[in-house]
Amino acid sequence: MGNGDDQGEVQLRKFQKELSAGTVSLALLAVLASSGEPMYGYQIAKTLERFGEGVLSGKQSALYPVLRNLQAANLLDSFVEPSDAGPPRRYYRITGAGRKALHDWAAAWRATRDSVDAVLEGHRE
Repeated sequence: MGNGDDQGEVQLRKFQKELSAGTVSLALLAVLASSGEPMYGYQIAKTLERFGEGVLSGKQSALYPVLRNLQAANLLDSFVEPSDAGPPRRYYRITGAGRKALHDWAAAWRATRDSVDAVLEGHRE
């Protein structure tokens, strides 16, 4: 594998990282909104993995800072409960403000996706 391939891989990883910054937040809100009950981090990660590796790119640790940021923005709230299987677990649930953000962000995502798809359709390789 030549140096050009390595550079391409680095650029792809950078693109994926930048792309995932907002999409992880959107996906987290969607998972919590559709679950209908509070979930802890590992459950959320497993649910996201069922939809495909793309969202978290296999890095569960990336989830926790996003959960904290969403909570700081009052889009989620959380509580801690004891666990039979180890340390206490922090459960997250979506707030009213989180549901509104999910609605707005989903609309923005769809508009962006449709625009980018239209551009890509016009630029077939």
